[in-house]
Amino acid sequence: MDKILEFVKEKNLIKPGEVIGVGVSGGIDSMSLLHFLNANKQALDIDVVAIHVNHGIREEAEAESRFVLQKCKEMGVRTYKFSIDAPKLAKERSLSLESAAREGRYGVFEALVKKDIVDKIALAHHQSDQAETILMHIFRGSGLAGARGMEPIRDKIYIRPMLPVSKEEIAEYAAINNLEYVEDSSNKDNSYSRNFIRNVVMKKVLEKWPNAIEAINNFAKAVCDDDDYIKSRLDTNSLLVDDKVVQMPCGYFNSSSAIYSRIVFKVLDLIGVKKDIERKHIEMIKDLAFAENGKKIKLPNDVVVSKEYDFLTFVNTFVEKPTLSKALEIGDFEAKNFGRVIINRISTKRPREEGALYFDQRKLPKDARWRYREDGDVFEKFGGGTKKLKSFLIDRKIPVRVRDFIPVLASGNEVFVIAGVEVSEKVRVGDDVPTCYRVTVEK
Repeated sequence: MDKILEFVKEKNLIKPGEVIGVGVSGGIDSMSLLHFLNANKQALDIDVVAIHVNHGIREEAEAESRFVLQKCKEMGVRTYKFSIDAPKLAKERSLSLESAAREGRYGVFEALVKKDIVDKIALAHHQSDQAETILMHIFRGSGLAGARGMEPIRDKIYIRPMLPVSKEEIAEYAAINNLEYVEDSSNKDNSYSRNFIRNVVMKKVLEKWPNAIEAINNFAKAVCDDDDYIKSRLDTNSLLVDDKVVQMPCGYFNSSSAIYSRIVFKVLDLIGVKKDIERKHIEMIKDLAFAENGKKIKLPNDVVVSKEYDFLTFVNTFVEKPTLSKALEIGDFEAKNFGRVIINRISTKRPREEGALYFDQRKLPKDARWRYREDGDVFEKFGGGTKKLKSFLIDRKIPVRVRDFIPVLASGNEVFVIAGVEVSEKVRVGDDVPTCYRVTVEK
């Protein structure tokens, strides 16, 4: 287990003064990691706390929670205990029970980090876990990104100090230190993907190749070296990045799949998606790059990819559409996912600014308000001719992903100003008007 300290130093997993929260289920792996870090906290100059999550799946889970709390108390380790309803979450999000438990657990971890209760989360994954993970990724159709396996540190938060340690070494450490632990009965349920890999596939593999775990881990290290080198040679300067939206030039797909697939994964990472994207999804994205304008596909994790002329636009759609209802007045307001809308009264004698919109506020109905577009909205374009707002925005080549977030000044379903786009013929500024309103947008 001493190799953990060397690994922590080599990968710079822990910094002096940090509070490390250890995810503790009560099993031999997490109990050993907690004991080891707590025993070496002075050498590492850290504080160690335990985090235990009851997923609400098994009847014995509450007894296991009490066991963890008692053992942590005996070690002198502060413990944070949480309960989640994984079955309910699985039903609400249409997830497998395994995925729902993971999402709930990581939600707890992220909350503790955001509240500055802990600096990092230590997870007890070891060599066997790594081998199983790599096989699962390969079977699901991932490329080299999946064959890399689990990273020693992810998102600058999650650390895996025991990746270089074997299951046998953990068992030996637990025996030497008289560590008590509990066996999770669900570990025998082969309906879970990982359990099937561990209890069925790996069992047979190890009978034939006893050093298979070490070999798979060495393979992952070689993959990491090659993958890191290729990534260092990528040119991603042409990506257009804006919060949860990234535009990728379709021209990238004229290069090798080794190039464009890694750029796609980088794009997905930029919009906050780090899992469940497989080789089949990359091929779907490539086909979309050569499809007609306006086509789109949906990917796991609420990702929508749209063909927008010479670009593919990746959007993380896991965001609630905001609401907006604001009276017209001089000043400014923030429109979520759009920008700051600024309204001024100015003299009509002043030169017109490029990109600004001008309208005669006196022609507006008294109940006109800023809001987002709605079904049935209509707009009278300059020069006359009323169109559905949706059709007008299509004509102006406004992407679908943007349309729902453009503030419009409207009364009923009559739209008079589309922020950053156009004003209606009905509020055109005449020659005899001394002042008017100007609308500008800061994206």
